[in-house]
Amino acid sequence: MSAGTGGPDAVRPSGRATASVAAARPADAQPCDIDELRTLFLFEHLDDDQLRWLCAHGHVERREPGVLYAEGEPAAWFYVLLEGSVALDHRVGTDDVEISRTSQRGVYGGAWAAYLGERAPQTYSQTMRVLAPSRFYALPAADFSELMTQWFPMAVHLLEGLFMGQRDTQLAVNQRERLLALGALSAGLTHELNNPAAAAGRATSALRERVAGMRHKLALIASGPYDATTLATLVDLQEQAVESLAKSRAPGAPPPPTALERTDAEDAVTDWLDAHSVREPWDLAPTFVSARLDGTWLDAVADAVAPEVLEGAVRWLGYALETEQLMNEVEDATTRISTLVGAAKQYSQIGLAPDRELDVHELLDATLTMLDKRLEGVTVVRAYDRTLPPVHAYGAALNQVWTNLLDNAAQALDGAGTLTVTTRRVDDWLEVEVADTGPGIPPDVVGRVFEPFFTTKPVGSGTGLGLDIAWRIVVGKHHGDLTVRSQPGDTRFLVRLPYTAEVRPS
Repeated sequence: MSAGTGGPDAVRPSGRATASVAAARPADAQPCDIDELRTLFLFEHLDDDQLRWLCAHGHVERREPGVLYAEGEPAAWFYVLLEGSVALDHRVGTDDVEISRTSQRGVYGGAWAAYLGERAPQTYSQTMRVLAPSRFYALPAADFSELMTQWFPMAVHLLEGLFMGQRDTQLAVNQRERLLALGALSAGLTHELNNPAAAAGRATSALRERVAGMRHKLALIASGPYDATTLATLVDLQEQAVESLAKSRAPGAPPPPTALERTDAEDAVTDWLDAHSVREPWDLAPTFVSARLDGTWLDAVADAVAPEVLEGAVRWLGYALETEQLMNEVEDATTRISTLVGAAKQYSQIGLAPDRELDVHELLDATLTMLDKRLEGVTVVRAYDRTLPPVHAYGAALNQVWTNLLDNAAQALDGAGTLTVTTRRVDDWLEVEVADTGPGIPPDVVGRVFEPFFTTKPVGSGTGLGLDIAWRIVVGKHHGDLTVRSQPGDTRFLVRLPYTAEVRPS
């Protein structure tokens, strides 16, 4: 519902239709009275000729309680309230939410943007409901467009510039917001990829040295005083050592020793090696301890070979364990790289249909992986209901929502606190809640966080469009809902996605 005033220009409308929506006068239309129009703030500065033109092109309608016009329908009429009471509704998800109601004479609504022509959507942007028997002055959209462009040409130019400027600015800043988010994610992803890549490179270099050492030891063993039985025993001990190392990494294995327990174990193995005249025992001890091997197992090695070749046998077994450990490091690093690349692909939805049935948990996990660097020091709790059915949605768009919400939480937590992501089903809605233990949003501004360009961040730290973009994706594109409630130590953003509504195309 809009209200405003304006003064006329000397130019009179010609009556030429400029809007594309045709308006048919209702059968029960009544003539209007220029004296009544003159009492309205919208028309109080018009002269008699202008008022007579309005009455010649428009009419008066009586309406009983009900819908005067519905959001999304072609905007055919410009309405001015003469008497009665009305309310404006805006569609949120599958519900119509009342945004205002009034009984003030002269308030107007309907085809107020007709003068913009094809440069703006010529549909009703809200639903107007009549609350009590009411009377309206109604003017066809084409005539309202002609009135504006010929009576108020300068005002129309200013309004066009304001409308188009705001739209272009918002589009440009939206793109900037996406680029900033992409830059932050790219920097984090580069850092995350660099660590395992560097680890794989170091492990590969060390592995080359160990394999060369094993070849040297193999030559010594082949030329040394080892009979077939001793060699078979050494090979068997080598397999036992490798198996012990694998078991220590397997799922369900006992937890690794504490730092103190590991130090004690390494000291015990060092003492055993020193007692058996093995040189530099402190270099070998950590390798055996990592495989959960102790002095008792090493006794079996001592029993299998002669004392004079014990050191060579122990070092051979150590090389075998180090080689296995280095291959594990390479495997872990490459697996981490594959996981990150998979998360990036899932996040960007490369190769996937724009709208499809999808598991929201995959999107959340991919976004959390992409934001892993931003969440350093934060305890992340995934309170997922994995039994939830898939939801029909735009995956890439939803990932942008999760990015904005999770990044805001990361900034609020500033490296300390708890971030909890919860999924659940309530009736026919899929709910995703992002909660953080940060300082919260001030009560006087919490109701404005979804407004375009509004931000509580310091100057230069945000554009104020992240939550506005998230709101439009959830509400406008998916017929869902996005709300927030906040107090110090507990801020919760709740995203609701319907299981039944069809998503809107881009």
